[in-house]
Amino acid sequence: MTNLLIAAGGGGDVITTTAVHAALHGVGSPALVLTYAWERLTVDPVPGPRRASDFTDTVAAGSVLRLLTPASAPVPPAGSSLPRLAADLPVRLGLLDPYDGAVGLARQVEEAAAYCGATRIDIVDVGGDILTDGTEPTLRSPLGDALVLAACAGTGLPARVHVAGPGLDCEIPEKDVLRRLEGTPPAMTLTPRHTGVVEHVFDWHPSEASALVAAAAHGVRGVCGIRDAPQPVPLTDTGACVYRLPLARALALNPLARALRDTTTLARAEDVSRRVCGFSEIAREHERARTGTWRDPASGTQRARGSRTTLADRFTHWSAQIAGHGIQYVTTRRVREELDLTADEFSRLRDQQRHGRTGDAGSPLWRVEQ
Repeated sequence: MTNLLIAAGGGGDVITTTAVHAALHGVGSPALVLTYAWERLTVDPVPGPRRASDFTDTVAAGSVLRLLTPASAPVPPAGSSLPRLAADLPVRLGLLDPYDGAVGLARQVEEAAAYCGATRIDIVDVGGDILTDGTEPTLRSPLGDALVLAACAGTGLPARVHVAGPGLDCEIPEKDVLRRLEGTPPAMTLTPRHTGVVEHVFDWHPSEASALVAAAAHGVRGVCGIRDAPQPVPLTDTGACVYRLPLARALALNPLARALRDTTTLARAEDVSRRVCGFSEIAREHERARTGTWRDPASGTQRARGSRTTLADRFTHWSAQIAGHGIQYVTTRRVREELDLTADEFSRLRDQQRHGRTGDAGSPLWRVEQ
């Protein structure tokens, strides 16, 4: 049997899902992880999720389910990190295609279970927006998680939901996630043994929430500045914790997921999201792509290209500016984007600064100092 997991939110959730799989089932055990090809515009400039027809060289695992391999490639102008993740992660990747709504996703999950011989589904969400009530002012991307809940409920298969790193995706504050998990102790705490199977990908993958989870597993504590949030994120002991709850309880907490149960198109799912949450994240992506606002640097910082003659000097100058805001650590993505580094420049800076990153060579965060 192959274990079946679902990375509920797309993007970098597949990375943490792979670490959770290692904790649940053991490092090296076989797994299929279903995930959306729904990534930030810096990775995929085409708004919204990709479907199977947006990739070449996928592998059929049923009538509607497709697997992604290192040989798969997005059809331009789309982009995707998933083929490279398929090469770098020790699990197989299956594509969640939401264009037929929750009903279509349920068929894909059913085929995945049959393909794996699995009798249970493990759903993994980073941060906790899978438990949204739709009213949080910081909520940005509830639709993918809610569609996964609705689809898994539609299969009738036993399923459980795992929330890793409450609050670390900056969509629902940690205290609010923990309040919704009240009475539920952590099911496990991730360690470097679990996250070690994924940490090499943070040198190129832009996921910040999964990087924070991995750093927390290494014992990093303090204030982290990330690109995806206007305020710094505190790394606490909770960051490495994974909480487990039954599918039925997650559904009871998530009105959007309940309302999506019978949707048969993504357009209809968007309409439901507008009604329940007051917005469509896909419409927001289209607006950001149209205006180019996703290219803007984070507030309160300035790009440093050309401000110093060497990479080390540029990083030192920029680091001192960041530390002046009370920040102790930053993500790889923030380093690359705010210093405006080419891939070669980043590799050289990483090698120069490796021993000063966080004091733990396994952590994917960078230490900043005045």
